[in-house]
Amino acid sequence: MIAIGCDHAGVEMKKAIIEELSKKGFEFKDMGTDGEPCDYPNMAEAVCGLITSGECEKGILICGTGIGMSIAANKIKGIRAALCSDSFSTKFTRLHNDSNVMCMGARTLGPGLACELAEIFLITGFEGGRHQRRVDLITALENK
Repeated sequence: MIAIGCDHAGVEMKKAIIEELSKKGFEFKDMGTDGEPCDYPNMAEAVCGLITSGECEKGILICGTGIGMSIAANKIKGIRAALCSDSFSTKFTRLHNDSNVMCMGARTLGPGLACELAEIFLITGFEGGRHQRRVDLITALENK
């Protein structure tokens, strides 16, 4: 199960991702918004809470640029959120950083690219190995 949420800027992109990736077998828990104005930190908290509780494996957050969502999400213990805007970075944030939340900007990406990036994020596994040590170091920083 994938948690997904957006602020009012990301509603159409969120709908496109859910529609396109549901056809490929992905299941989503939609945390909103459906168009009403909202504050992106609240949406980040709602989506990330589903991940830290174990109810969802990964999350997708969308705001105007994706920057605010990534800042807010990374304040939550256990979350490794990455701003994703190209396929290379999206793939490698999973392979090397074991990111569990991707953030995207509805005003910086089109829906087609957003769907492609979301699929890359969701299907790419973590390499582990030397990268696990680095993820552990990130966790240690988080616990200080």
